[in-house]
Amino acid sequence: MEELNKLKQELERTKTELGILYEISNAMRTTLKLDEILYIILTGVTAHIGLGFNRALLFLINEKEGFIEGKMGIGPHSGEEANRIWRQIEGEKMDLDDLINAYKSSDNGENGFESGFSKQVRGLKVAFSDTNENLLSLVAREGMPLHLSKETIGSYRNTPLLQFLKSEELVLIPLKAKDKINGIIVADNFITREPIGKDDLHMLTMLANQAGLAIENSQLYEKTLMQANLDSLTELWNHGYFQYLLLSELEKSRTIKSPLSLILLDIDYFKVYNDHLGHQAGDKILRELADLLKNQSRKMDFVCRYGGEEFGMILPQTDKSEAFLISERLRMDIEKHTFMHEDIFPTKKLTVSIGVASFPEDGLLPAELISASDKNLYQAKRKGRNNTCC
Repeated sequence: MEELNKLKQELERTKTELGILYEISNAMRTTLKLDEILYIILTGVTAHIGLGFNRALLFLINEKEGFIEGKMGIGPHSGEEANRIWRQIEGEKMDLDDLINAYKSSDNGENGFESGFSKQVRGLKVAFSDTNENLLSLVAREGMPLHLSKETIGSYRNTPLLQFLKSEELVLIPLKAKDKINGIIVADNFITREPIGKDDLHMLTMLANQAGLAIENSQLYEKTLMQANLDSLTELWNHGYFQYLLLSELEKSRTIKSPLSLILLDIDYFKVYNDHLGHQAGDKILRELADLLKNQSRKMDFVCRYGGEEFGMILPQTDKSEAFLISERLRMDIEKHTFMHEDIFPTKKLTVSIGVASFPEDGLLPAELISASDKNLYQAKRKGRNNTCC
């Protein structure tokens, strides 16, 4: 009879575990956006209705640059914060879907369940080639889970990951897609100090197998999306995507009552250059200028090829005075830069004219902002070129 009860308990636990994995797996199929996929995975690892770990971090492997990069973390800073979050979830009777929908409905993923911990995680970056001193590299190379128990964790106290987390027990699970490691989940119970058992490891490994495939699908989708919306010559966003981005960013600005500015930038006397040296030389100039604009722009800005020798830059959360300063800095940086055969230009230098327009004062709709920016651009041309007008 005792053995039968034990079997029933095991059967119930297996049923519960499969139910949790089924829910998380279904949630991962609802989106192809990478940040949403990562949030679903980590919520599945940490939520009480999921695997129930106190804290989880997700790292992705950047093969191109040879780094393992922190992408997202979910977890409280302290026991007090943990209790506040857990009470809120329990009080509002939030299930896995509720937690995920709360994240999706927020503009930037900032909500009551994601703390500044995630920002700290995004600052973690280690070389893939690191060996003994790096737990992440070890797991990425070996492709096997690593469980550091209370007895074994002492040997790794000086590793960067443990210095950051200060865990007493830790588990690292590789994420796989078609026998290739594309990420790592790190999880612990630093608040409750619940021991991590074999069942926890088993569940986390099963979740990781699904997560690796979901991440790969998301990355393929984002790569395809980028290729479809990039200008083939400059590798900036193309005109169609510029229009989409401007509309999208305007809607966000309207919602959060924040300014937004648009820069239209045009190369002065570009026809003269093309007529003298041909379109291939002109294409090289366009590529070089595109790289300069990308390198000089802020992370939050969108740099696009508007058409021909004209470029557009969308500057979220930027008012007109700040946009003017940014434009002037760009204009002067371009003037100082040495371009190939620029002595062909009448001014002996490649220069640009810039028009600036801002939401809400210059327009509420994309067409109105483009029109205002375009008028200011032509005013800069009329003033003798190599000017910024707003």
